[in-house]
Amino acid sequence: MGKVLVIYSTNSGGTKRIGDLIAEGIRLEGHEATVKNVTDVKTEKDLEGYDGYAFGSATYHGEMMGKMKTMLFLAEKANLEGKAGGSFGSFGWSGEATDRIFDTMQHIFNMDVVGGSLRLKSAHLQGGVQMAQDYGRELAKKIK
Repeated sequence: MGKVLVIYSTNSGGTKRIGDLIAEGIRLEGHEATVKNVTDVKTEKDLEGYDGYAFGSATYHGEMMGKMKTMLFLAEKANLEGKAGGSFGSFGWSGEATDRIFDTMQHIFNMDVVGGSLRLKSAHLQGGVQMAQDYGRELAKKIK
């Protein structure tokens, strides 16, 4: 059984809800999933001991939230190369944060990422619950 860490940054709770649903999908595949607020990640050591990672941030003014950006700098020191990964987030207008996180995971951290990032306006709209759970399942299938 693998272990996946789901880290989110949110203002209104939407991205947290998506992270919780991704964790459900991971658990449905038989793996453990821990969901943490980005504020609970203080050092790169807080990222150790997991087989996969999902990082999520809401998009505000075309950017990821500052705390997620800071956490990504910590993650760069955590040697995540080859680990399973994916990115997610909620957005109002554009949703670029998820793609920037995904690109960082793929090209800077050299992680084994899922097919793309997950962008949802809300987990409760247009099949969002199922899409988030499916994303978690897809991530879980990459655990070796």
